[in-house]
Amino acid sequence: MGVEIERKFLLAGDRWRTLGTPVLLRQGYLSSDPGRVVRVRVDGNQAYLTIKGRSEGATRGEWEYPIPLDEANELLERLCEKPLIEKTRRAISFRGNTWEVDEFLGVNQGLVVAEIELASEDQQFDKPDWIGEEVTHDARYYNSSLVRKPFSSW
Repeated sequence: MGVEIERKFLLAGDRWRTLGTPVLLRQGYLSSDPGRVVRVRVDGNQAYLTIKGRSEGATRGEWEYPIPLDEANELLERLCEKPLIEKTRRAISFRGNTWEVDEFLGVNQGLVVAEIELASEDQQFDKPDWIGEEVTHDARYYNSSLVRKPFSSW
């Protein structure tokens, strides 16, 4: 089984904007049920189907498969729940780890979060000074939750 151990944070300040290269991501959900999330993502010229299980702490099962780009775009337009999640992502290296900073667009504009994937839940890591409050356990910040209740409606 694939496993994802991820922690999520809000940002403090704008210093992160000078780091990393923004890449546009579009993603949609065939299922946004917290027990079995099924996501389609287009990342540049690559596309993926991802299945995630229920979170237990910061850990959950995750399986990801490449799929043809044209099929991913068709799934996004025809079958995925609306609204789609659109965001720019910056991968930023900091002291041996990679932080992914997502700046949301559309109905989620104004929301910016940073995520870090870890090898274990108790792994120690350094936080850049632009990392703010942790929101790992706040389901409102899950991308799949933003489809049902966009940031603009909070």
